[in-house]
Amino acid sequence: MGSLKLPSFSFKLPFFSGQKLAVGLDIGSHSVKVCEFRQSGNSYKLISLGSAILPPNCIEDGVLQNPEAVGKVISTLSKNLQIKGKKVAISISGYSVIVKKINLLSMAEKELAAHIQAEAEQYIPFDIDEVYLDFQDLKTNSAEDERTDVMLVAAKKEVVDGYLKMLHSIGLNTVVVDVDAFALENAYGANFGGQTENVALIDIGASKMNINIVSKGTCVLTRDIVLGSRLLTETIQSHFGISFDEAESLKICATPAGDRKAQLDEIFVNTCSQWVTEAKRALDFYYSNYPDEIISKLVLSGGGSKVKGLTRLFTEETGIKTEIFKPFANAEADQNKIDPDYLKNIAPEMALSAGLATRSTDI
Repeated sequence: MGSLKLPSFSFKLPFFSGQKLAVGLDIGSHSVKVCEFRQSGNSYKLISLGSAILPPNCIEDGVLQNPEAVGKVISTLSKNLQIKGKKVAISISGYSVIVKKINLLSMAEKELAAHIQAEAEQYIPFDIDEVYLDFQDLKTNSAEDERTDVMLVAAKKEVVDGYLKMLHSIGLNTVVVDVDAFALENAYGANFGGQTENVALIDIGASKMNINIVSKGTCVLTRDIVLGSRLLTETIQSHFGISFDEAESLKICATPAGDRKAQLDEIFVNTCSQWVTEAKRALDFYYSNYPDEIISKLVLSGGGSKVKGLTRLFTEETGIKTEIFKPFANAEADQNKIDPDYLKNIAPEMALSAGLATRSTDI
């Protein structure tokens, strides 16, 4: 299961020998997540992982607002985790990223690369000179059909360069710039293959929700929605007049609800139903294009997926089996460094960083 590798986005720093896989670095609006694997045959050995909260308003809609603060958090987290690798893979999302599947005449890769620049202009709502472009031929052509689907990605240079500059300033070499949806897809493929099934991967972060429908190993639909789990925390905080941290604890049931249970249940249903509604819209659109390709399951990840009862709500409302993503199912954890209980608790939040951490450092 592929995801787009965009080496043209990266700074060229000195080669660091011995690092075959990139360090996966998921820079979200609420926190930074880091994951590091070592290749072990056909699976992986998990050698480091962790997360750290960002100061408020450091990142808005995927755009760096306070690079110094973000860089400091990443440096401190890497030092605390004793991560030696300097080659990192990151992913981006938000208004500055456009992902579009287009249909073109099948052609050789070099010819397609020359053609795609002119073709992209009609699909990209930005000045073409202000974006980085990449593409992946999905090779859907057949003997009867000379046309093929191509996944086109465009990202605003200003936004991407902001991340590259920040990471460069703290001594990190960005070898992969991916898109959140494809990092999620890569994490699923590394653990479960997915070449014979249709699945919907739904990552619920703090400020946004990503939906990626993957059909037999190929992304066929991806959506970013500005609707995340912070809304639920803030609603609980406002309703009960408590601190953000107290509300967060209630949200994930780390603090017993007590006599607040009935009110909390109503807040959960009202907010989480919005997530379900967006998922159903994506599913309806998918089925309008692929009516015979039945989705076998929904897979939830991100901090929002830890809300108690959410899988049941998705299953009841969509009629599709729903489960929590296990991004380390195909990885053996270094138990001298990683506490099993900590790993189990944090795993749903690590899906993007785990997908990024499977990427090769070859540029």
